[in-house]
Amino acid sequence: MALDGCGLLCKYTLLMFNLIFALVGFVFLGLGLWLRFSDGTRVFYEFDDFSSTFNMAVTVLIITGLVMLIVVVFGVYSTCNEKRCTLLTFSALVTILAGALVVFGVIANSRKQEIGFRIADFYYSIYSLCVANSHPVLAVTLTFIQKLLHCCGATGIPSLDFAKETCPDPDSFSDPFTMDACPGVIVDVFINKAPLVMGLFVGTGVILVVALVCSIVLLTLTKREQQEITARYNPLTGSYQTLQPILSCKSLVGWTSY
Repeated sequence: MALDGCGLLCKYTLLMFNLIFALVGFVFLGLGLWLRFSDGTRVFYEFDDFSSTFNMAVTVLIITGLVMLIVVVFGVYSTCNEKRCTLLTFSALVTILAGALVVFGVIANSRKQEIGFRIADFYYSIYSLCVANSHPVLAVTLTFIQKLLHCCGATGIPSLDFAKETCPDPDSFSDPFTMDACPGVIVDVFINKAPLVMGLFVGTGVILVVALVCSIVLLTLTKREQQEITARYNPLTGSYQTLQPILSCKSLVGWTSY
C-alpha cells in the first residue's frame, strides 16, 4: 500500500515505538532469566526472607519482557507488511497494555508504601549479589539504578561501601563522603514522591496511546484500499484496474466523511 503524509508518519512512529519496546523487552527478559537461572542467585531461593520478594520481582521482569517482545513481533510485522489481521492484533495488545498500565498505576498509588519497601528489598538483593559475585550484569544494573536515583549502595558512604565502584559521580563537596542510601531513596520515591511515579505511568500511557492511534490510522487506510480495489474490479474482463492511488490522511478524512 502506498502511503503519504501522516500515513507514513504513523508507520515510522510505530517502527520507532517497536524498536524502543524491543530494546526494553530484551533487557527485562535477559535480566530476569539471568537472575532466575544463574548459579549465583540460587542462594536467594533457599531463604524465605528473600525468596518471596526476589522471586516476585524476577517473575515480573520475565513476564513483562515476554509480553513486550510479543507486542513487538506483531507490531513490526503488521507495520512493515500492512496486514489488517496483525494490525488488529497489535491494536488489541496495545489497548490491553494501556488498560493494565492504568490498573498498575492505581495499585502503585494506593499501596505505595508496600510497593516501595518491596522494590527496596529487591534492590538490596541485587546489591548483595553484586558484592558477593561482582558479575558485570549485576554491576551494570546496580550502576544504572544508583545513577538514576543518585544514591550509593546500602550505606550511603562511597568511600566505605562494598560496591563503591557502582556509586554515581559526586555532585557536591559532601558527596564523596556521604550520600543517600539507595533503599531509603527508593522508599522515599514511592511514598513522598508519588506524583513522580504517576508521571512515569502517565508518560508510558501516552506513548501507548500514540501507538494505538497510529495503528488505527493504518487500519483505516488498509480498509479503504481494500474497498477501492473491490470497486476497481471489472466483471466483464475479470481483472482489476492497475491504478493504485496514494493513500494519505487527507484522503482518509474525505473518505470517512463521505
